Amino acid sequence: MSDTSHDRLLIIDFGSQVTQLIARRLRELNVYCEIHPYQNVTDAFLAEFAPKAVIFSGGPASVFDDGAPQPPASVFEMGVPILGICYGQQVMMHMLGGKVEQGHGTAEFGRAYVTPSDARIDLLNGWFLEAKEQVWMSHGDHVSQIAPGFEVYGTSPNAPFAITADVARNFFAVQFHPEVHHTPNGKTLYENFVKLAGFTGDWTMGAYREEAIRKIREQVGDAKVICGLSGGVDSSVAAVLIHEAIGDQLTCVFVDHGLLRHNEADEVVTMFRDHYNMPLIHVDESDLFLGELEGQSDPETKRKIIGKLFIDVFQKHATEVGGAKFLAQGTLYPDVIESVSFSGGPSVTIKSHHNVGGLPEKMGLKLVEPLRELFKDEVRALGRELGLPDSFIGRHPFPGPGLAIRCPGDITREKLDILRKADAVYIDQIRKHGLYDEIWQAFVAILPVRTVGVMGDFRTYDYACALRAVTSVDGMTADYYPFSHEFLGETATRIINEVKGINRVTYDITSKPPGTIEWE
Repeated sequence: MSDTSHDRLLIIDFGSQVTQLIARRLRELNVYCEIHPYQNVTDAFLAEFAPKAVIFSGGPASVFDDGAPQPPASVFEMGVPILGICYGQQVMMHMLGGKVEQGHGTAEFGRAYVTPSDARIDLLNGWFLEAKEQVWMSHGDHVSQIAPGFEVYGTSPNAPFAITADVARNFFAVQFHPEVHHTPNGKTLYENFVKLAGFTGDWTMGAYREEAIRKIREQVGDAKVICGLSGGVDSSVAAVLIHEAIGDQLTCVFVDHGLLRHNEADEVVTMFRDHYNMPLIHVDESDLFLGELEGQSDPETKRKIIGKLFIDVFQKHATEVGGAKFLAQGTLYPDVIESVSFSGGPSVTIKSHHNVGGLPEKMGLKLVEPLRELFKDEVRALGRELGLPDSFIGRHPFPGPGLAIRCPGDITREKLDILRKADAVYIDQIRKHGLYDEIWQAFVAILPVRTVGVMGDFRTYDYACALRAVTSVDGMTADYYPFSHEFLGETATRIINEVKGINRVTYDITSKPPGTIEWE
């Protein structure tokens, strides 16, 4: 169990691809919640977790499947409000005496409209702003008969029981997904649900900061802690929080692998060593990394080389901190969720995470993960609470392998220098035009081709580069940013004029999927 000082809401996950969005919506309402796979939710778990309310997520299963996912029957005896969403509605009706039917022409996928049968319940306060409300449906099966005690409060063309409720027991069920942005007024349903459940909205970053500091002190005692500082937002916020808790018991190790952006190493070292007066070991291992990467062009090989060297180098320098017993990591809640599938077993569809699941045994260290309960936007909020500058907290994500995966083909010092300069010009352009905060991530990739050009009266034969900028909510899906042609033309001119070695600039307009955000 994680946090016990707040009223807690339990989200039982049945495998929906958007379950995380439910948690995000609730956290935005300052409600503490946790997602747990249905197989992990036992009678004993419910008794220990003691939720103030429960939400059943959607999912790909059918209640007619052998071994269909379902919650323990005791959840309905706890006397707390329950909200079932999509499959969550179906399994609720199935277990409480209603009926569910398969397909038969009533499947619904995409935008739909719900009209009220009766909106006079607390869940729907202020929800039906018009005669009908837009929602997002994604279901094959449908409820054909509601369970005893339930009434119908909203219908759609293919879902006659789109909104149902047993008001006496505070059980609510909807066939659509209020958590996605395609249900524009979905947040109102969650606001109403947590209000009727009695949540006070006490999940704030100020409160979290105080509790996290207390927990760190209790866990660590007087032991020493080392933190692998990458310069990214997550590890930086974790380092500042832990330093506030235990001071000089923390030592950060910052490894410069030669694959950082322009002036990045100086900026990180200056901020942590000078501004925060934090013990920091700064090591330049660029010769080692670039030497091992020489002649390597396969993306996976590059990643594996960099990952192994990171562990080796970090271990080497961690021994300089005599007697360290803990390693601090910037593990986030999505990392934890995505590393366990809804069935409770290893996920086959969602990525695994290098910072979830322990450490090499030979390190002999225990983990400190103070951000393990937070989403990315909450980490940024905590960073602001801790006083980190907005210019740092709002930085675009930067991959662990650094510029290595923005340099397709062979990696050379010459190409990295060209890439750093082009990237600095591009980001400067974005900032000058006031677009930085509208974009999730932006960078330059240097391409493994040379092209013919003309500069003045001379022929050139230099590298081409690609600009990349995407919008996204969580990085799982993304679309390219619609720069104006004027911006692109101006940026291309600056790069070609200011960066020796590039004579051609392109713009990548691939979405994710089918592409990825990074090039490798």
